[in-house]
Amino acid sequence: MPSVLSIGVCNPEYVVFQEDTGQFAREVFGESFPDIDRLLNVFGNGQINKRYFTASLDWFKENHSFEEKNQLYIKHAVSYGVKAIQSCLSDPTLLKVNIHYEEIDAIFFISSTGISTPSIDAKIMNLLPFSPHTKRIPIWGLGCAGGASGLSRAFDYCKAYPNAKVLVLTIELCSLTFQKQDQSKSNLIGTSLFADGVACACVIGDKVDSSISHLKTLPTILDTLSTLMPHSEEVMGWDFKNTGLHVIFSKDIPTIIESWLKDNVILFLKRHQLSLHDIVHFIAHPGGKKVIQAYEKALGFSKEMTSHSLEVLKNHGNMSSATVLYVLARFMKSPNVTRGDYGLAAALGPGFSSELLLLKWG
Repeated sequence: MPSVLSIGVCNPEYVVFQEDTGQFAREVFGESFPDIDRLLNVFGNGQINKRYFTASLDWFKENHSFEEKNQLYIKHAVSYGVKAIQSCLSDPTLLKVNIHYEEIDAIFFISSTGISTPSIDAKIMNLLPFSPHTKRIPIWGLGCAGGASGLSRAFDYCKAYPNAKVLVLTIELCSLTFQKQDQSKSNLIGTSLFADGVACACVIGDKVDSSISHLKTLPTILDTLSTLMPHSEEVMGWDFKNTGLHVIFSKDIPTIIESWLKDNVILFLKRHQLSLHDIVHFIAHPGGKKVIQAYEKALGFSKEMTSHSLEVLKNHGNMSSATVLYVLARFMKSPNVTRGDYGLAAALGPGFSSELLLLKWG
């Protein structure tokens, strides 16, 4: 079965601490909400300490057109994407030898926070020496589920082509979608939560020599499950307006997770004669503190099972599709992972949808 060989990340330039974003939100939203002090508790109680942004907080205090923000997205998506790919293919802590760009058969490019045609992967291929015959599979609009979905589609590809090495490149510059004039609670919550991040994973087929890895054991993908909840488009997504992308973010997401996810997971695990008790590692996309708590309640997992997800949330916020790869990267380097352990990766996104992957370290 296909395995994840390496993961590289790139954090944008500006480190922003949560107390500063709280003060920023007071300035931007204060006149619209008489109860602004109560609402700002979400910044202090969300378990986020810092995040990375593509621009400084002062830049967000000014109005910017959708064109200006999208041009900035394209510029930085290319530069950050190059760095994440370079890290993925040459990280000396993960790889004994570098992977050559010409060895990559396909690139799955995942994003939902900017628009570019040709897509960002084509622009990156003009800067790095990939083969001109590398297959490009850009996937847009999966939001927070995109990283897990990208791994699933890479799994499908490598099952069909077991000699393949493919990249899953997730680029999300969520901060550039900020709408200063949008005085909705959804925008306020999004301001407290979303951040920028870029991650790249290399997935290999089972005929590829994995001995180039420094790791004693790699996560092998055994199976995947994609699920769409019918008629739930209003739960999460974008509202497209002249000024750009306006966030749709329902307060009911944690409740939906508690009521919907468990049966989905149990059905998935039964395919392999497994139960929730067999899962040792939980690679969860940390959509927020309440989302992590909903995972724990729905699946009966301990706080120890979600500790890596919480650490990523604390130090990076919610980076949409890239976040689950940040979490998986922590598991790959963890000394607590043992050959034969089962893992479950999970991410939820617009649709409303879920993406599940069953992993086994081998």
